[in-house]
Amino acid sequence: MAMSCNGGLVVTFASPTSKVCMNTSISCSSSHLSIPSPNEHSNDSTSNNSTFSYSRASPSERWPHLQIQLAETYPLSQTHFSPTSPQLTHVVKEAELSLESSKSETLEVSDETQEKLGRVSKTRVKKMSKLALKRAKDWRERVKFLTDRILGLEQDQFVADVLDDRKVQMTPTDFCFLVKYVGQENWQRALEVYEWLNLKNWYSPNARMLATILAVLGKANQEILAVEIFTRAEPAVGNTVQVYNAMMGVYARNGRFQKVQELLDLMRKRGCEPDLVSFNTLINARLKAGAMVPDLAIKLLNEVRRSGLRPDIITYNTLISACSRESNLEETMKVFDDMDSHNCQPDLWTYNAMISVYGRCGMAYKAEQLFRDLESKGFFPDAVTYNSLLYAFAREGNVDKVKEICEEMIEMGFGRDEMTYNTIIHMYGKQGQHELGLQLYKDMKLSGRSPDVVTYTVLIDSLGKANKIKEASNLMSEMLDAGVKPTVRTYSALICGYAKTGMAVEAEDTFNCMRKSGEMVRDGFTPDNILYEVMLQALTKENKVEEIKMVVGDMKELCGMNLQTVSSFLVKGECYDLAVQMLRLGISNGEALDDENLLSILSSYSSSGRNKEACELLEFLKEHTEGPSKLITEALVVVLCEACQLDAALKEYSNARESGSFSRSSTMYESLIRCCEENKLLTEASQIFTEMRFCGVEPSECIMKCMIRVYCKMGFPETAHCLINQAEVQGLLLDNSIIYVDVIEAYGKVKLWQKAESVVGNVRQRYMNVDRKIWNALIQAYAASGCYERARAVFNTMMRDGPSPTVDSINGLLEALVVDGRLSEIYVVIEEMQDMGFKISKSSILLMLDAFAEAGNLFEVKKIYSGMKAAGYFPTMHLYRIMIRLFCKGKRVRDVEAMVSEMEEAGFKPDLSIWNSMLKLYSGIEDYKRTAQIYQQIIEAGLEPDEDTYNTLIIMYCRDRRPEEGLSLMHEMRKVGLEPKLDTFKSLISGFGKQELLEQAEELFNDLLLKGYKLDRSFYHTMMKIYRNSGNHSKAENLLSMMKKAGVKPTIATMHLLMVSYGSSGQPQQAEKVLANLKEIGLNLTTLPYSSLINAYLQNGDYNVGIQKLMEMKMEGLEVDHRIWTCFIRAASLSQHTSEAIVLLNALRNAGFDLPIRLMTEKSELLFSELESCLDKLEPVEDSAAFNFVNSLVDLLWAFEHRATASWVFQLAVKKNIYRHDVFRVADKDWGADFRKLSAGSALVALTLWLDHMQDASLQGYPESPKSVVLITGTSEYNMVSLNSTLKACLWEMGSPFLPCKTRSGLLVAKAHSLRMWLKDSPFCLDLELKNAPSLPELNSMQLIEGCFIRRGLVPAFKDITERLGLVRPKKFARLALLSDEKREKAIEADIEGGKEKLEKLKSKVGSKRTRVVKQLRKRKFIRRPLSNPN
Repeated sequence: MAMSCNGGLVVTFASPTSKVCMNTSISCSSSHLSIPSPNEHSNDSTSNNSTFSYSRASPSERWPHLQIQLAETYPLSQTHFSPTSPQLTHVVKEAELSLESSKSETLEVSDETQEKLGRVSKTRVKKMSKLALKRAKDWRERVKFLTDRILGLEQDQFVADVLDDRKVQMTPTDFCFLVKYVGQENWQRALEVYEWLNLKNWYSPNARMLATILAVLGKANQEILAVEIFTRAEPAVGNTVQVYNAMMGVYARNGRFQKVQELLDLMRKRGCEPDLVSFNTLINARLKAGAMVPDLAIKLLNEVRRSGLRPDIITYNTLISACSRESNLEETMKVFDDMDSHNCQPDLWTYNAMISVYGRCGMAYKAEQLFRDLESKGFFPDAVTYNSLLYAFAREGNVDKVKEICEEMIEMGFGRDEMTYNTIIHMYGKQGQHELGLQLYKDMKLSGRSPDVVTYTVLIDSLGKANKIKEASNLMSEMLDAGVKPTVRTYSALICGYAKTGMAVEAEDTFNCMRKSGEMVRDGFTPDNILYEVMLQALTKENKVEEIKMVVGDMKELCGMNLQTVSSFLVKGECYDLAVQMLRLGISNGEALDDENLLSILSSYSSSGRNKEACELLEFLKEHTEGPSKLITEALVVVLCEACQLDAALKEYSNARESGSFSRSSTMYESLIRCCEENKLLTEASQIFTEMRFCGVEPSECIMKCMIRVYCKMGFPETAHCLINQAEVQGLLLDNSIIYVDVIEAYGKVKLWQKAESVVGNVRQRYMNVDRKIWNALIQAYAASGCYERARAVFNTMMRDGPSPTVDSINGLLEALVVDGRLSEIYVVIEEMQDMGFKISKSSILLMLDAFAEAGNLFEVKKIYSGMKAAGYFPTMHLYRIMIRLFCKGKRVRDVEAMVSEMEEAGFKPDLSIWNSMLKLYSGIEDYKRTAQIYQQIIEAGLEPDEDTYNTLIIMYCRDRRPEEGLSLMHEMRKVGLEPKLDTFKSLISGFGKQELLEQAEELFNDLLLKGYKLDRSFYHTMMKIYRNSGNHSKAENLLSMMKKAGVKPTIATMHLLMVSYGSSGQPQQAEKVLANLKEIGLNLTTLPYSSLINAYLQNGDYNVGIQKLMEMKMEGLEVDHRIWTCFIRAASLSQHTSEAIVLLNALRNAGFDLPIRLMTEKSELLFSELESCLDKLEPVEDSAAFNFVNSLVDLLWAFEHRATASWVFQLAVKKNIYRHDVFRVADKDWGADFRKLSAGSALVALTLWLDHMQDASLQGYPESPKSVVLITGTSEYNMVSLNSTLKACLWEMGSPFLPCKTRSGLLVAKAHSLRMWLKDSPFCLDLELKNAPSLPELNSMQLIEGCFIRRGLVPAFKDITERLGLVRPKKFARLALLSDEKREKAIEADIEGGKEKLEKLKSKVGSKRTRVVKQLRKRKFIRRPLSNPN
């Protein structure tokens, strides 16, 4: 909607005729608007046409103890309302009071007297003498009579028409009051009276009249006219302290401190000594000229004292009110303390200002406390007091308290005035309660109060913010209809409202209307900064370039802004390019850089994210600014931090630090430290903080908080705690529970829960209530150390005193139990929490599941998982990851596959960590085909294999005896920038060794040495084993010198390997030399090297020498331990004759260990308890002592047909956790078995027991078809015995349905149906009970042949069948093995001949079929076909 307006230039002595244009589409949304407090002066109020009464502003009511008798009873009913500032009012009032005659007395004028004076007399008034006129007490009636007539003149009438009539006789003092009272309503008429008087010859100008007219013009903001009148005044009149004070008051109103200072100097130069009013005016001007700096108030007071004057209550009130206006509590208290120390008694105005500053600083409770203490200080609150207190609580939005104060105010007889209404309306506006604000506005008008410009501006602003444009427009119309003239703030709010709603045209029209009206400029106002900013933003959005240039022109011409200031506003208005042009042009033209404008530009750049442009601008300024600029350097560091260019920021900071070209501001350090923290450069942040403290820069609250977090993350909670203490001493407010939570959590992580307790104790002493987060952090600190009882005590405290516990509290209790290893108590705590009414959350369930998963308890994990799903909690990706990782760790293949399927059905895709877990699973169970499939799925899913992926695959190739492919994959891994782990290299070397690829193993080992890898002792031991197995004993010896050169000290274990190497090669004498060298070196020998030497002789069949070495060991003071036991028992289990075994076992008996020989020869139940006690002693011993001992013992018992005893020992080992519990789990319907890591005898015992259990299951129809049953044998050897070969020989002899797996080595597979039938029908399965032989056999029942531990009677048949027929099916093997030698010979010959005939028939059949196909092709007709389809 277009706007129209009329405006004209200001004409001297003419009344204004301009009007503010009417527009119903007016709105505002000014964010800069703030309602003035009761002690704040508003210049805008001087431009109001509508007036209202505010009689309580009278000094006689403000300072009743002074008993001031005022002569201004007439104008009080017509005083313009404005929340006046104390210092201005006091100064002006003091000046005005000084003009009044000391003989003037207050006179109550009756209506009759006024009518008599006002009636036109038909006769000439009798002239009074000067003395009689001076003594007359009716001067008020005379002044009022002329004042009313002058103010009642029309525009075309003149003051001279009234004064020339001389209806009333006046004294010079009366004319002074006449000018004053007329000026309060119309400064033009007052100036006309003054000029009329100066034109009369009978009137002699005096200082009092000059001071009066200057005061009138000063109030009307007519500085130019005041300066002209002051300049042309006669020296005799103008050179008085009253006139100077009045002129200084004119300058002071506009904050022109420099002019006031010049005038004060001129007074002294002309010999006119300034008085206290002069200095009060000077102070007022300084406080209006700019913001207060620290200790400014005290400096001004000292300046007054240096002039020989004593500051009075007006001086102090001026300073305190200025501090209140800036919400500067610190300076306020300094002034108040100075006032008290100099015995200047505060008055009501002082306390009102103190209440105001408390309210402005957000300390409403202090304001109320001072308010309640007023009566005890001898004062009663006035309306300003109540309004100040009201403002304090309204600022906090405390509606209830505001209502309470209003009610008390009314009860005290004050009632709501305009300031009261404005304060409450503004409060409702900030809270968005616009309806309440409008209702209060209506109540205000109904109560007889006249809304002023502040009322309308506040309402329009709040409505504009709420996008209620129509209501705001209607309110603006009401404002104009009421004759209230909008101020620049009203226009600003209106334009901001239009801009916010995107109504750029209306915003521009309103701005033009404001410019054309001329009201603001004529009255001494200019559009404020926010208005220009909003206008530029609106015009920028509409891309109106010409209009932007017009606004820029106004900023330069109307406001006198330089190019840098204009640039700042352009940046805020998002006109970035033009802004930079202006600034660069200004700098290029030689303008000095304005620091505030530069900071404003950089701030706007930062808020809009244009950090790159900010950096370019700063680089330009560095080049075009003479000398080093500390501000530019610091700003560049800050901007680089905000642009996330931390490296460049640190470099700039380093250069600045070296050159010393930065100041001691904390802003730069704050940005650097915060940026370092965000980028996790904690050490750098600590270094910068240290340098800051070294330079004497006091850290801000933000820096302290940041560094507390940094030290907590670095694991230095003590340092963080120290910073908190320092901050509290320095008065920095750290009332942030997160800070204390961080410190408590950091103490918990380093297990210093006692210090975490002290932090909480300090918090409890400082605050009444402890935050819930702090309690939870303390519970977590206890949990980290497993202190469940202490955590539970805190939980109980929260239940008793509050705040109530949360899910985090419960999780802390559960975690404490987990850390303390008390998993069995978790369910008890869960039940207690449920009884208290707590619902167990998903996070608690996940915590329990994590704990049991970490403990490897598959049963509990599955139970918790099922319960969670039943409770309606859906699994997350994290949960699936935990479950799959656990199942993979437990080698639960089917569970893993089921979980992956469930996850995919739920919409989740396996991530790389899940695939890696599955890779390790299938690689661990040697299902290499499935491992390759998983890798292919990773590639198909578009995932990039990581280090774990490649390492797992390489180890898989090594286990699958394909180290060459593993080496190739390692090269591929390095091409993509990944480096294998040292364990991977070790696996490759070991893999090459197993494949007897000695050269490749050596090459890889040497390559690692050349590349500088620091290899540990295990690498050298691996290579030593390879050399041992390959028979290169000299190279094994060379490894010892290589180890020493590399700084790896050989140990007894190293020498043990070398001795084992000699022993396995049949050179026990060389092993004995190694032992002799060890003795010469003086090492403290253990039984390990002796066991190696004894084992070497025993393996070589030199039993007597082995026994001799045992005796030598005992003579040297070494006790026989598990290693020696195992050597002799293993040798006995492999001995051919029973007598040899007895000799070896007797040697052990003679050495002090008779349990094995007694198990072989005695039948006493006491042996079992002794064996159990022995195993208990061996369990904690390292080197798998119990495991190796049981393996050798079971081998011995099985070999000499004590198989029931062997079974009992096996089951005891399972019970003692020496053997795994999951060797077989038929009771859990897990039909497979895993015999890996068992000795040959233990595996045969386990196989027999498993077959017995499976036979029972087969009678019940298990396992069901079409499932297959898998036996895991593995491919590794244990003491040169192949478990796979041993179990295959046993099962083949029995004619079982098991066959080798075609895809994986180390697996035997049988179909479920075939296994059931075999278990039921096979004669080998009729009696699977393990029994002891009645007596020891003469020979060992087992024989070791080519790594296979088989029945001695089966050896000839086994050799015959395998050498001539190779690997045959179990049934065929069993049939051939049962035949006599002659029949088996014939059967094998027949089988060989049958195979040859079958091969010949197959060849002939293939040849005839090929001939037949060729003939058929020849008989076919040849038909040429077209190359392409013509259609």
